[in-house]
Amino acid sequence: MAYLAPIHRPSSVRHAINLSFLSPTSSDLIVAKANRLEIYSPNPHQPDQLSLQYTRSLYGKVTLLHKLRPATSQTDHLFVGTDHYHYFTLSWDASTKQLRTEKSYVDIAEKSARDSQTGDRVHIDPTSRFLSLECYEGVINVLPIAHAGKGKRKAADNEIGELQDPIPVRIPELFVRSTCFVHKRQAGSKLANPELAVLWEDSTNKVRLKVRELEFTPSLRPAEEPPTAELEKGKDAQGEIELGASHLIPLPPPMYGMLVVGETRIAYVDEWEYRITDTQPLDEATIFVAWCAVDEQRYVLADDYGKLYLLFVLQNNTGEYAGHRLDILGQTSRANTLVYLDAGRIFVGSHQGDSQVIQISEQSMEVVQTFANIAPILDFTIMDMGNRSSDAPVNEFSSGQARIVTGSGAYKDGSLRSVRSGVGLEDVGSIGEMGAPVSAMFSLRSSPESHFVDTLVVGFVSYTRVFRFDVDGEVEEVDHLGGFELAAASLYAGNTSDGRIVQVTGSAVIVSHTETRTITSSWSLPDGRSITAVAAEGDSLLVSIGGAELVVLDLSNVSSERLEARTRRTFESEEQVSCIALSKAVRDVCVVGFWQESRVAFLSLHDLQPIATERVADSFDTSAVPRSVVLANILQDAPPTLFVGLADGNVVTYTVQSPQQPFTSRKSTILGTQQANFTLLPRGDGVLDNVFATCEHPSLIYGQEGRTVYSAVTAETAQSICSFDSEAYSGAIAIATEEGELKLAMVDEERTTHVQTLRVGETVRRIAYSTELKAFGLGTIKRVLRAGVEEVTSSFKLVDEVAFQELHTVALNEDELVECVMRCQLDDGSGTGETAERFVVGTAYLDDAPQQQTKGRILVLEVTEERRLKVVAELGLKGACRCLAVVLGRIVAALVKTVVIYALEYQTPSHPFLVKKAAYRTSTAPIDICVTGSTIAVTDLMKSVSLVSYKPGRGGVPDTLSEIARHYETLWGTAIANVAENTYLEADAEGNLVVLQHEVNGYSDEDRRRLRPVSEMLLGEMVNRIRSISVQPTATAVVVPRAFLATVEGSIYLFALISPGKQDLLMRLQALLAERVKSPGHVPFAKWRGFRSQVRDMGGEGPTRFVDGELVERYLEAPVEVQVDVASELGREVEELRGMVEGLRRMH
Repeated sequence: MAYLAPIHRPSSVRHAINLSFLSPTSSDLIVAKANRLEIYSPNPHQPDQLSLQYTRSLYGKVTLLHKLRPATSQTDHLFVGTDHYHYFTLSWDASTKQLRTEKSYVDIAEKSARDSQTGDRVHIDPTSRFLSLECYEGVINVLPIAHAGKGKRKAADNEIGELQDPIPVRIPELFVRSTCFVHKRQAGSKLANPELAVLWEDSTNKVRLKVRELEFTPSLRPAEEPPTAELEKGKDAQGEIELGASHLIPLPPPMYGMLVVGETRIAYVDEWEYRITDTQPLDEATIFVAWCAVDEQRYVLADDYGKLYLLFVLQNNTGEYAGHRLDILGQTSRANTLVYLDAGRIFVGSHQGDSQVIQISEQSMEVVQTFANIAPILDFTIMDMGNRSSDAPVNEFSSGQARIVTGSGAYKDGSLRSVRSGVGLEDVGSIGEMGAPVSAMFSLRSSPESHFVDTLVVGFVSYTRVFRFDVDGEVEEVDHLGGFELAAASLYAGNTSDGRIVQVTGSAVIVSHTETRTITSSWSLPDGRSITAVAAEGDSLLVSIGGAELVVLDLSNVSSERLEARTRRTFESEEQVSCIALSKAVRDVCVVGFWQESRVAFLSLHDLQPIATERVADSFDTSAVPRSVVLANILQDAPPTLFVGLADGNVVTYTVQSPQQPFTSRKSTILGTQQANFTLLPRGDGVLDNVFATCEHPSLIYGQEGRTVYSAVTAETAQSICSFDSEAYSGAIAIATEEGELKLAMVDEERTTHVQTLRVGETVRRIAYSTELKAFGLGTIKRVLRAGVEEVTSSFKLVDEVAFQELHTVALNEDELVECVMRCQLDDGSGTGETAERFVVGTAYLDDAPQQQTKGRILVLEVTEERRLKVVAELGLKGACRCLAVVLGRIVAALVKTVVIYALEYQTPSHPFLVKKAAYRTSTAPIDICVTGSTIAVTDLMKSVSLVSYKPGRGGVPDTLSEIARHYETLWGTAIANVAENTYLEADAEGNLVVLQHEVNGYSDEDRRRLRPVSEMLLGEMVNRIRSISVQPTATAVVVPRAFLATVEGSIYLFALISPGKQDLLMRLQALLAERVKSPGHVPFAKWRGFRSQVRDMGGEGPTRFVDGELVERYLEAPVEVQVDVASELGREVEELRGMVEGLRRMH
């Protein structure tokens, strides 16, 4: 029984439209991302920016968008078409702030028809009487739009603008590249028949242009016979059309006619004889992929290489066409759709790069907003930042310690994306630019009677500034605070238990009253010595003097003008202090980090003698020095946790059972390449704490359901933070950025997915990660256009795991492309059986490469001590190497038609070579493989999955590869992974997911040779890669995570197996919600999620033993009466169901 939940929603944009949807006067952008609609409107505070207003998933992948305006509506309606050949119309319900279905889905599927090879298209004719739908080759569905006719044909007022039933019309033109309705001159009051221009490619590969007249005959007896439509009359365009013609642009009155956009020229076709009367060559050949109209004369075009062009149509004195001019505007992401917004702003929707809003000006443009997109995900790997110890379990994605690193985008838009669970920060106020880097910040109460902090002390390198807030949140800078010395840098500022304020500078400790400005007591150092670190808790203050001496001061004594040192200790030169901490979690104890030997010790505050000492670093690396420590109560009803931030970016945690036993349950997490500085953020209950780690990858560390969660935070430039729980800004934090800005922010309560980007500028086709080498191996492809000729090169790169810095690159041969990459442990040639970490790369030569014996290669690379790549073995192949794996220490290579086992053997310790040991021939071509023990699962191009067993030879008997089981069904596989013992998850090219089980204990040989499908569901997106994970489940876990899936549309899903005791409950819950929760368009859930392929369609039955987590989580958003009804049907309490579903949501 399988469970699927989205971690990252689809981000690829293929379709978008601008319309007045939310209100009659609004200008709204609706973007389709796979099966999701997102509605954006101009930000009232930043009019040139778009802000997300609403998002909703549909039961179908969106392929068509258009706008309609019925006569009775003050706003536009949205026409939506899906890949299931459904269409429906939606409007916006302003009272409920929800989408409203105006016309339920209509199914125009034809099993006998062939899908359109060039994409679906929708048009409305210039007179708004007809809508055309193109979903099949040679078929156009004509939908009449009700209009105000005469006599018996007159439509009712409430029907004007509504869509009528579709009329399929056949045309002989196949492989249509582009279509459009052309504008016609009207003679008299009678409207002329619309004319549809069709740009198509004939059987001889010649491109032709045909203009067909749409003849519509309404029915005189609608109840008995339907209306008819014909596209019989037509006229061929005169003149030669170039082979690269791809788009038709209809020109409005008074120009009329149309433009034919090609790869080398743009031609004008007149309206009378449809003759090509003007052709202008392009300055440089290119491939245009999208266009949109700015106004009647200006059009924006985008090409396949990310260039944006402005096409200006010239007019003569009578307004007719008189030529055109094409100018380059600039560079954007490769566009899939262009939408003109307003005031020169254009939305560039992209599938293989970030979507953008650009502002065009005279022969130039500027990107004003960017929307992150991680599609298409070609490959990904899982970097478990928390699994730095060999005995540590794998962390769940929701813990924030597991990071998914994807190879995203294509060519110049190619990038590495780091996807991590985290929380966002919402800015609530800006104090302003500080003009200098902030070194530390502290919040305090200016009055003993105050229950809230109201003063923010900001420390700089050589001075201090103070900001005070009133009850309404207004802020002002003050030039004094008690007896504070503002001309010196503040290392610490805070309150004593009786409300006095404390300042620690580099040379003194000052305790004073705020009202009288009198210094009640102080403590200072002699000249030449300085305070380097401070820790405070209650009335105890611990200071480090130059790292060589620790002093404990008692702040509770109000009678003495000089603070007395309660105790002090001087350390020898080989034992210097690097960091210190005090905490209410463990009384009368301080935590001290030392520079030498990466030691951390618990010292008694009474005499500063050690109670317990631990070496925290994994190795004797001199950079692994403790630089920041903090003790916090993170988990409810659990001992405190000690966090140690090392200089190399690692964070080591311990469970403190007692001062005598403080170093238990060691775990290590990497957050960057430099030290993490900790700030304690008290929770609202006053008992538990959160910890904010400021570093390269800022993280909020908190406890949830008995585990420690590391959530990424959207504060990449934060340099210093502190809690600022004031009366006006309850629960806020103060943040100082690297740029010197000081602001207040609130931490979001709901965790979401956060994406960080590293631009590569090449297609990251394959990615492998080595924890031992602390590096990624990337197989990349680069494409450049030089003098109108594409040049494609490929290489293998070694990239640092944290800084994402390129360390070394190995270029492949000319016309050779990387196909697959893996890391593995192979024999090191020492003869002792020891292994070494290696990267293995499989390649293929282009089909049009010069004739040669070698069609691909396998390269084995090692990483030297200087972190450079070195090829240690190479093998030429007669075919491409599609994928790689390791079985029993040997390399498994999936070639064009075979799966081959290779062994790395040595002539001498420095000269390894690959030897073929065994082979297995697949049905057509292997696409992906996964290995479990000695069993290799092979997903085939057409013939689903086969299991192959590898047996090493002994005693002169050769190695063997033999098939032990197979799935006997036609599936165009794309990815395979082992998700449980004898259980496999397969994805196919039509967007289906199938869980297959091998009956190893079957009754007969036939049973044991057959892979049985146990769960099936249509995902609706093609999966490129599945990665298995192993998570230790809790005893009460509802589902157990088993794999991550990444798709072409930029989605990442979590696949899990449902615990046996919860299977029936979740299946029934899904069925009940599917009946009660309606999707836009009222498409049934079963039609959307039922398995569907060219061979079999289960849309009437729905998913088989597969639970859609997105639907189950909708239970939390359902109306109360629906929740009660569903709980009653299941015989459960509402709160019990809510708790279970909330737990499922928190998993991701």
